[in-house]
Amino acid sequence: MFWIFIFGVLYIPNFVCAFTGDKCYGTIKEYTYYEGDVTIGAFFPLHSYYTHDHVPHEIDPYFFQDMFTQYNFMNYQLLLALVFTIEEINRNPHLLPNTTLGFEHHNIKFSEKNILLGPFLWLAGLSNQLINYNCGQKRNLPAALTGTSWAISAHIGTLLQLYKIPQLTFGYFDSNMNDQSQFKTLYQVAPEDTYLSLALVSLMLHFSWSWVGLIVPNDPRGTQILSEFRDVMESNRICLAFVKMIPGTWNSYSDSIWKNMEKIQESSANVIVIYGDIVSLQGLMRHIAQLLVTWKVWVLNSQWDIDYYSDYFMIESFHGSLIFSHHHEEMVEFVNFVQTVNPYTYPEDDYLPKFWVFFFKCSFSEFDCQLLENCQPNASLDLLPRHIFDPAMSEESYNLYNAVYALAHSLHEMTVQQIQTQPYANGDGMAFLPWQILPFLKITLLKNHPSGQTVIDERKNLYSEYDIFNFWNFPTGLGLKMKVGTFSPNSPQGQQLSLSEEMIQWPTQFTKIPQSVCSESCRPGFRKAAQEGKAVCCFDCIPCADNEISNETDMDQCVQCPESHYANSEKNHCLQKSVSFLAYEEPLGMGLTITALDFSVLTAVVLVVFVKHRDTPIVKANNRVLSYTLLLTLIICFLSCLLYIGQPNTATCILQQTAFGTLFTVALSTVLAKAIVVVTAFKVTSPARMVRWLIVSGAPNSIIPICTLIQLIICGIWLATSPPFIDQNAHVEHGHIIIMCNKGSAVAFHCVLGYLCFLALGSYSMAFLSRNLPDTFNEAKYLSFSMQVFFCVWITFLPVYHSTKGKVMVAMEVFSVLASSIALLALIFAPKCYIILLRPDKNSRLDIRHKIHSRRVVI
Repeated sequence: MFWIFIFGVLYIPNFVCAFTGDKCYGTIKEYTYYEGDVTIGAFFPLHSYYTHDHVPHEIDPYFFQDMFTQYNFMNYQLLLALVFTIEEINRNPHLLPNTTLGFEHHNIKFSEKNILLGPFLWLAGLSNQLINYNCGQKRNLPAALTGTSWAISAHIGTLLQLYKIPQLTFGYFDSNMNDQSQFKTLYQVAPEDTYLSLALVSLMLHFSWSWVGLIVPNDPRGTQILSEFRDVMESNRICLAFVKMIPGTWNSYSDSIWKNMEKIQESSANVIVIYGDIVSLQGLMRHIAQLLVTWKVWVLNSQWDIDYYSDYFMIESFHGSLIFSHHHEEMVEFVNFVQTVNPYTYPEDDYLPKFWVFFFKCSFSEFDCQLLENCQPNASLDLLPRHIFDPAMSEESYNLYNAVYALAHSLHEMTVQQIQTQPYANGDGMAFLPWQILPFLKITLLKNHPSGQTVIDERKNLYSEYDIFNFWNFPTGLGLKMKVGTFSPNSPQGQQLSLSEEMIQWPTQFTKIPQSVCSESCRPGFRKAAQEGKAVCCFDCIPCADNEISNETDMDQCVQCPESHYANSEKNHCLQKSVSFLAYEEPLGMGLTITALDFSVLTAVVLVVFVKHRDTPIVKANNRVLSYTLLLTLIICFLSCLLYIGQPNTATCILQQTAFGTLFTVALSTVLAKAIVVVTAFKVTSPARMVRWLIVSGAPNSIIPICTLIQLIICGIWLATSPPFIDQNAHVEHGHIIIMCNKGSAVAFHCVLGYLCFLALGSYSMAFLSRNLPDTFNEAKYLSFSMQVFFCVWITFLPVYHSTKGKVMVAMEVFSVLASSIALLALIFAPKCYIILLRPDKNSRLDIRHKIHSRRVVI
């Protein structure tokens, strides 16, 4: 029954009709034979069949009447690469001399039930059953070449390992096929994608793409690559916007794929990575073609067969895509070979006539489908558009090329050993069993074998590199794959990725380099704040706090500026703070300086006036010695304000507080002495002789040194325990370091101020008691007024002083000193100067006597 099934299947192609309506175009053999002493099996898809209406066939229940043939033009390069490699080896006199290689290629359909048909025919030797002399002939079957998908190789491998036949896969590397317990005779020629994840992440980091989608097949390889991508992406702060695992059974008309594509289209990720082979994701790729998705950048690991889908909308969908391919040498000889290929040089090729009819407007002969008529002269595959057929050797073709050479070297080594141990009997050709080549093949794959610069294994330096291609298809039909960069993990850090950005064409939706982020980058001056429940790539931008900066984009935390620096207004740079103090040059310092100097001069003028008119009644009546003392003290008080202005030093800091306390103590004790003199003269009931003695002896004047001594003791204790010192304040004024005097002990400062207030209160009390004295001696009223002003100034000073900082605090202290000094000068001496200078007639004994006599008459 098995043999009946095999012979029946061989006639299947006779029932196939081409979609063009031409019988010759739709009729195609399922195998291609290239004669040789050793026949290599090759299994990969070159054409497929499909039906629209599923009309059952009258004879074969497994086929339909409306069957159409669809040719895979890009995969045809694999067959040409096989022919090219076989011919190159057969021409080499140093490799397998006296032995020719041949092959038998079987087309692999995309249905699992038909995958093993070709291998069965190859093993049974029934492909050429119509040629009688082939029947029963002893055949050498060294190995099988399988591809291009993992599924095809895995299915065929389960059969071949039963016969211990070596299997070389040239499709993309799959780590699951390295399982020796499951695939004992299978070897993968393709390099492992060890650095693919790193290469993809490097591309994303280069363009600052932190929000990408990932589509992988729903199989073990897809699960593994997903795990690898996650690890590398998370370590580089790149997030997956979505992950779609596509079952290989989905087609472009599947409801599930339509629903998933809606989510992919609506995703905010503008960059989507598709990892897989043509077979596993063909439904998805066709669907993307139909939707005409021009607003996504597709990053692919495979040079997808664009023409395979027969949908030219797809060309626009994938315009601007980036393709990663393992780096391999350029095979110029192969390009030259492709230029010579035509139906006349290879008449046994059943595909070439179809291509010539379809692309070069030839017509089939009425007698034979292999004969052509009315062809264009000099027609060549090299003239076809690159998206239909690219003469440059692809990655898979290069892997196949290496696989054939690995097999040839293994056969050569085995032949040499056989000659040395067992010469050919009776001149027979090479004879061996397939399993005998396994140890030689394993050794060959562990060595470098030059085959015109071909490297079989130990190829880490070569195969770890990736070429990056950009698919150009604008205007439609251009179909070029331009190399725009490379990735070499062996290069120094930061130089692994090399890109020519000016050569990259992006999808038509973008006018500049696309952005693919969940959140816009936080510019310098801002920091990232994670959004609750979302990926780390989704965040809000929050301005840096005061005196903090971020000088890079997307910083997680702002950096505090040093004490000597401050953040600029953009908060992206720390600037050196300038040293600042209440200087003479600035307006506030200049105004206070002028005021202090002016009033010190004015006070000196008043003193001169009093000295000049020292013998006048009004000067004598107000105790001229105390007046002189008060005026001198006020002059020094005004000048002491200059200690607060200018750059502070240790001496000025100490003098500020001691001068302030001592001078105002002298001034207030002088006022107190004046008030006591007035009260003693008019309020005390002691005998006149005693009062006169107290006044004449100057006993009230002793109040001044006594009070001053007490203040000096307080200041001495202050200086001994916690003296004032130079202090720097970097927080008061933005961008400045304020240099000012720190009082050292706040308690001592308030004790000094409290003692002054106590003296002012005593002076005010004495002056208040003498407020109703005769008008001629009305100094008591002015003394009480000046003390009231003094109280107002210093009571107001305390809260204002403690609520201000920096230079304003210093200026406030200077202002209080000036205000209280001016109050004493103006309220005590201004009325006297008015009489002395403007009303001298009132400053005489006659006038005073007249006023006294007038009061007595009234009384």
